[in-house]
Parts: sequence; C-alpha cells; structure tokens
Amino acid sequence: MPTSKVRLNICGSSYVIATTESEDYMQNLADRLNLDMNELMSSSNTVSITTAAVMTALSYRDELEKASGSADNMRRQIKNYLEDAASAKMAAEELRRENDALRKQVDDLRRRLNLRDTALNG
Repeated sequence: MPTSKVRLNICGSSYVIATTESEDYMQNLADRLNLDMNELMSSSNTVSITTAAVMTALSYRDELEKASGSADNMRRQIKNYLEDAASAKMAAEELRRENDALRKQVDDLRRRLNLRDTALNG
C-alpha cells in the first residue's frame, strides 16, 4: 500500500505523518487523541501538554493490553471449541460405523432366523 502524508492537528500543534492508512482513519485517531488530551488538561490547570500526552498514552496502552488479552482468551476458547468439535465429529463417525455394523448383524441374524424357520416349517 502506498505511503501518503497526512497533516494532523493535536492540542494546537500541527504534525505531518507518513502513513499507509487512510487520511480519514488517521484524522479520526488524531481527533480522539486531541479530545482526550484536552479533556485531561481542562480537568486541572497544572496538567501540561506533555503530561496529558503521557497519561493519554498510558490509557491507550492499557486499553491495548486488555484488548489483546481478551483476543488471546477468545482465540484459546475458539481453539478449544474446534478441538471439541473435531473430537465429537470423530466420535459420531465411530458411532455411525458401529451402528452400520450392528445393522448388518441384525439383518444377518434375521436372514438366518428366516432360513431356520423355513427349514423347520418347510
């Protein structure tokens, strides 16, 4: 994917970013960052842009770690479900073969019983 340059404004400063992402996507990220940092700075007169940036970065990193942990957990659960499904499929196939074998035995026993009845009554 080609790289393009996108101009973003965050907390009154302008940044030009080289990215392979769409301009809209990058602008949405910058808008969220700008909003979050401004919210922190407006909560206290002593919060600088640097402090707001660090605190916002920590918050985003926390979200990422939690989301990654959730994704890993879902992947493990899906893997377990797939293994269970594969085991169930194998068990069903084995039971299907056993059922077919038993039906053949029943048919054979019926045939032999009919032959015996015919021989005795015939």
